[in-house]
Amino acid sequence: MLLEVIATTVGDAKAAEAAGADRLELVTGMKEGGLTPSAGLIEGTVNSVRIPTAVMVRPHSKSFVYDPDDVRAMLRDIRMIREIGAAGIVIGPLTTDRQIDVPVLEALLAEAGDMEVVFHRAFDVVQDQLAAYDFLSGYRQIRRILTSGGKPSALDAVDRMRELVEMSRNSHITILAGSGLGAASLASFISGTGVKEVHFGSAVRGPKGVEDEIDPGKINELHEILAPFS
Repeated sequence: MLLEVIATTVGDAKAAEAAGADRLELVTGMKEGGLTPSAGLIEGTVNSVRIPTAVMVRPHSKSFVYDPDDVRAMLRDIRMIREIGAAGIVIGPLTTDRQIDVPVLEALLAEAGDMEVVFHRAFDVVQDQLAAYDFLSGYRQIRRILTSGGKPSALDAVDRMRELVEMSRNSHITILAGSGLGAASLASFISGTGVKEVHFGSAVRGPKGVEDEIDPGKINELHEILAPFS
């Protein structure tokens, strides 16, 4: 089992690693679903932790639709992220009719080079998730899809999550389950879906949620729950 934790500061990243997180998603603007962090934050994080860091590449929170100016900004950000040495990027371009924006996706992948790529929760907006999974599996750089199965909470999409996990068994793309998960429901969710990777943000923080600090005790608790499935 792999446990990914959202970090928004270098302190977050250090705390998550020390508590046992296996991987980081580095963002700013977590309340807005995650935006591209600054070069200084990316560099500080990559230089401060040993676990892999995947960096969000999202220039605004208006939608997952990007115009040519947005794409130029994203390409520059990816170039910077690659030069700093992060493990990967997190992207998800869509068209106005909720399809994957193929030209934009391919431009971003070309700039990413050999970095690993996560397709983020824009996947939960697409018209047909199963068709989208099939399409994305044609790109070797895309190694994970972060999804809640098309629902605000993954707990409400157990059947769809299980279906996606079954599809992933014959693919290089792993399903990374996120949104709505917590310690109380995690074991039953894993048993019901077969997921091997889980993603946590506010659920591993203090009582103020996204505004609070990482709570190492909550990450330790998740590790105890995940251990029997490893």
